[in-house]
Amino acid sequence: MRAGNAVVFALVSILLGLALPNSALAQIVALGASNTQGKGVSSSEAWPAVLESMLQARGRNVHVTNAGISGDTTGGELARLDSSVPEGTTIVILNFGGNDFRRGLRGNGPIVSPEERRANMARILGELHRRHIRTVAADGIINSARAAGMVQSDGIHLTAEGHRWVANHLIGMVR
Repeated sequence: MRAGNAVVFALVSILLGLALPNSALAQIVALGASNTQGKGVSSSEAWPAVLESMLQARGRNVHVTNAGISGDTTGGELARLDSSVPEGTTIVILNFGGNDFRRGLRGNGPIVSPEERRANMARILGELHRRHIRTVAADGIINSARAAGMVQSDGIHLTAEGHRWVANHLIGMVR
C-alpha cells in the first residue's frame, strides 16, 4: 500500500509540475502617461485594467501593471524604467504620448526636442530588448481611438469607451 501511495504521489507531482509552467503568472507592464493611467476615468476603466480582465476572461493567468503617470514625458519614462518594469516582466506596452511636445512654462517651445525624444525612445526600446522583454506600441491605437471621437471634453483623454476600444485592439497583440 505504501509503495502504491508513493507511485500515486510521484505521478501527481509530475502532473502538477507539468501544469505549473502553463499556470505561471505572466507579467505585462503598461508604460505611459495620462492615457495609460486613465485620467478622467476610474482605474478599473483604464485600458490596462480592461486588458487584464479581457485576458483573464480568456483563461490567461496574467497581471497588467498600470505604470502610467499623467504628464510624463519620454525622459520621465526612461528615468523610471527600472522601477516600473520589474524583473520577470514579459511584455511592455508602450505609450510614449505627446507630453514631450507640450510647451514649456514660458511657452517657448517643447519640453523635449524631437532629437531628445527619439533618443529617449530608442534608449527605452534598447533597454527592454536587452532584457528580452517584448514591446508592443500603443500610441497608434490610442490615437485612432482619439480620432474616432472617443475622448473626453478636453479632446485629449480617452473616455471609458475609448479605453475599452484600446484594450480590445491590444488583446491580439499581447496574447
